[in-house]
Amino acid sequence: MLRSILAVIAGSITWMVTALGMDLVMMSLFPQLYGEGGKVVSVPLLLFSGFYSLLFSVLGGYVTAFIARRSELQHVFILGVLQLVMGIIATIKMWDTAPVWYHVIFLTLLIPANLLGGQLRLMQKSKTGQPRLRTA
Repeated sequence: MLRSILAVIAGSITWMVTALGMDLVMMSLFPQLYGEGGKVVSVPLLLFSGFYSLLFSVLGGYVTAFIARRSELQHVFILGVLQLVMGIIATIKMWDTAPVWYHVIFLTLLIPANLLGGQLRLMQKSKTGQPRLRTA
């Protein structure tokens, strides 16, 4: 049970540190692309931001599956639901920072991105040393 909780927390922290950290880096490197209150005024920046945020969701799903070690996709799904809830709350608070299409696409892809990370971990796990029964 503790491992399950830690797996989901670790995946969530992975996303928060990487995605929100990248947001801060982008805002400091390209302040001219952001309006007042962090409003994104550049479609290419929106696309890039959505891309790296979803990529970091994949990473969070991978980390969760790696730590869980069993029922990996169930743990990753829980992470995805948690991220979706947090994403909805953040979207409501920051509704005016991006167009509606961005919010809808991003929220729609959160759970699939997490599940992709979990699936990548399962694929890696199946290639790298799962004990196999030997037959004589």
